[in-house]
Amino acid sequence: MLIFCTMPAMNTSIKIGVYGLGRFGSFWARELARHGYQVYGYGRSAKQAPEGVSLVSEDDVLDCDVLFYCVAISAFEEVLKRTAPRITAKTLVMDTCSVKLYPAKLMREHLGADVPCIATHPMFGPDSGKDGITGLPLVICAVNAHDSVVQQWVEEFARWGLQVHRMSCDQHDREAAWSQGITHFVGRTLSELSLGETQLATTGYRSLTSIVEQTCNDPLQLFYDLQRYNPYARQMRMGLKGAVDTIMQTLKDQEGGF
Repeated sequence: MLIFCTMPAMNTSIKIGVYGLGRFGSFWARELARHGYQVYGYGRSAKQAPEGVSLVSEDDVLDCDVLFYCVAISAFEEVLKRTAPRITAKTLVMDTCSVKLYPAKLMREHLGADVPCIATHPMFGPDSGKDGITGLPLVICAVNAHDSVVQQWVEEFARWGLQVHRMSCDQHDREAAWSQGITHFVGRTLSELSLGETQLATTGYRSLTSIVEQTCNDPLQLFYDLQRYNPYARQMRMGLKGAVDTIMQTLKDQEGGF
């Protein structure tokens, strides 16, 4: 389901916590503050918070009304296991991981049955959102929250001008493997060729090099995590390899060979 509309704002007096003030977490905290929320951030090594965000202790960020975890996929289990006992039913928990089945499973396992949680994936970051996030996609998946709460956030993100897609975690991972996953795989592969500037650069070539820039600006750990924690990523890689093998064989079979 795609939601894209303008509607009244939620109650921005609620306190929103952002756990993890890395590259994406700082960006996301700024966006939340820019949309009128009281935002509190915590990062293990953070010395200061982004503009409009208050830097607080770990206990304080876990006590907010809404809590966004903005940590690496591979770090999420350790962080959640360690912090979950301090989260009460008054806090709505959301992750922002780029895969959804894995964090949803962890939230069900480690958060109390009374703690509401939603899985989200803002499919943008500091690079793609540097000129604004209007029109960019965000996925939201129900995990352990009343439908009215999920819909409230669907509508809130839509108010920001985002293209909001409400779907299951399985559908997200299946589609993301063949969109985000393959983009990062191709970008990292092309980066191994050390493609450089050339006077003969076509529009297509510039598009290829832009993929390298976009994907390689992200931490290498994100690439590893996308390939490891999305259950459909291996199928994508095998499909890509099969396609390359087919093209190579087609060239080999041409009269005269190559």
